[in-house]
Amino acid sequence: MRRSWATVPWLGSDEHSGATMRHHDNARRTIKHCAATRAKWFQCLMFNPSRDEVRRFFTETWRKQRAGEILTPLQSMAADWIVQHPEYQAVLSCADAGEQHYSPERGQTNPFLHLSMHLAISEQLSIDQPRGIRAAHERLATRLGSDHDAHHAIMECLGQVIWEAQRNNVPPDTDAYLALIEQRASRD
Repeated sequence: MRRSWATVPWLGSDEHSGATMRHHDNARRTIKHCAATRAKWFQCLMFNPSRDEVRRFFTETWRKQRAGEILTPLQSMAADWIVQHPEYQAVLSCADAGEQHYSPERGQTNPFLHLSMHLAISEQLSIDQPRGIRAAHERLATRLGSDHDAHHAIMECLGQVIWEAQRNNVPPDTDAYLALIEQRASRD
């Protein structure tokens, strides 16, 4: 199985809520099992759905949210983040949203990457893995004045750790990740 930063392994079956929930429960058990070995934690958490699956998940979630349809628990979490990012809502409403390309060189933020990182961090906080991230997040949210700002600060730490791991061809360092978050939480 290919691995990546995205933590949404159950994206492909969201039209079948029973299958989705079973797959979600299996993924959650896998994550908890993997948490026993911190060095392997990122590898177990980070699955790699295709770009199209991720984009379809977010566009379908936003469509369902706007239509008042029932959402899976993961879709509900994603919809909450979409609501907090009104700048992405028009993009997610476009029929061709999955085909668009985003270039950081041109100052473009990839809404699918950004929202996926919010989901990854939310999942990490829900299971407190790496251990201590939940407490560090709470301190950071208090210091910054909002949960959303704390997520964005953690997102920068996650991006840095993943970039370093990819550059050095090693697994992400969970200790370094947590240390970066702790640094941000304790800044004056």
